Amino acid sequence: MLEQETNPTISKSTGLPRKRFYRARAHSNPLSDSHFPVPISPSHVDYSLHYPHFFPSADQVNCSKKIQFADIGCGFGGLLISLSTLFPEVLMIGMELRDKVTEYVKERILALRVSNPGQYQNISVVRTNSMKYIPNYFEKGQLTKMFFLFPDPHFKEKNHRRRVISPHLLDEYAYVLGVGGIIYTITDVEELGDWMRSCLENHPMFEALTKEELEADPVVKLLSSATEEGQKVARNGGQTFEAVFRRTVPTS
Repeated sequence: MLEQETNPTISKSTGLPRKRFYRARAHSNPLSDSHFPVPISPSHVDYSLHYPHFFPSADQVNCSKKIQFADIGCGFGGLLISLSTLFPEVLMIGMELRDKVTEYVKERILALRVSNPGQYQNISVVRTNSMKYIPNYFEKGQLTKMFFLFPDPHFKEKNHRRRVISPHLLDEYAYVLGVGGIIYTITDVEELGDWMRSCLENHPMFEALTKEELEADPVVKLLSSATEEGQKVARNGGQTFEAVFRRTVPTS
């Protein structure tokens, strides 16, 4: 309590970090060189740092329990927090390039663990460039869900190569997603929504979920409501464009 009173970055009423002390640019250039540690392979990811409740020490890592959900460009962590209580036994991680935003999510998760004993132990965040290092974190077929919520649209055609959904990056996502795994995308930019849907439709290892499957999936409802960006679009009465696809086995 004393720390909250003396630390201006912590809200006295909620015990959570104050977002205004962690503000950053809306997006970062994914092609620039940033300096942060990167595991040389998925087996070198230290789960005890991210999930101490499940892995008390690095020597006690249970190889049968691995990260299954990845929120790419997780922003301020709203989706992770919503998913945490919906899937309490599933390990999930947010991957964020901006250092201040990553630090905010770390502090937010730690505060939630303290104020809600036994909860939010299954979520974590890491600062990394997912466009470069996805295979360093996940094994073949490890993930069951990947999320790409309100990514940078990179409007200029010369910058389309920076888009986080692209034909060549879908090859990597198909590698780390198990068969039946799902990619969730949403944006408020119609052109980007058409781009992401087109990339997924034209990839031989993805197929769109049916209308019935979308309505039955509780996660779909969170795409537009769980994140700060989605809430802002809703407040402004904006449109959103979703594309939700399943990883399949390509037909010969």
